[in-house]
Amino acid sequence: MTIVVRAIRPGEGPAIVAAGGLFDSAPDLATADRFLATPGHHLLIAYEGETPAGFVSGVELSHPDKGTEMFLYELAVDEAFRRRGIGKALVDELLGIARAHGCYDLWVLTDHDNDAALATYRSTGTTEESTHLMLTWDLPAAEAQP
Repeated sequence: MTIVVRAIRPGEGPAIVAAGGLFDSAPDLATADRFLATPGHHLLIAYEGETPAGFVSGVELSHPDKGTEMFLYELAVDEAFRRRGIGKALVDELLGIARAHGCYDLWVLTDHDNDAALATYRSTGTTEESTHLMLTWDLPAAEAQP
């Protein structure tokens, strides 16, 4: 069967929820809708027939002195569909969106030992690696407002 990559548009949050098995945890419809409604947020799902096989999400980041770049937020391919070029197809589609939106680059963070991700990214033409360290601040959930 053929793999089809489809951009999920605002109002199509149920498509993300239906592909929930691809995500680290079950997507929340309200959060999916918020993601899709935010300009510069992109989510693509690869399907084999009606079955979600993988997804990629990207976020455009703009800065006054740098322009706009695309951050590849997450890439996932269901284990049953791996090693068939689906990850590459998803990244290639996101690269196309980045180019069409005038982004000056696309970047991603991954672990040094994530061989599958590194192979996928390298197969799509990445040209630079770095030794950056990612730091994270854990923020408590917002308190309910009266």
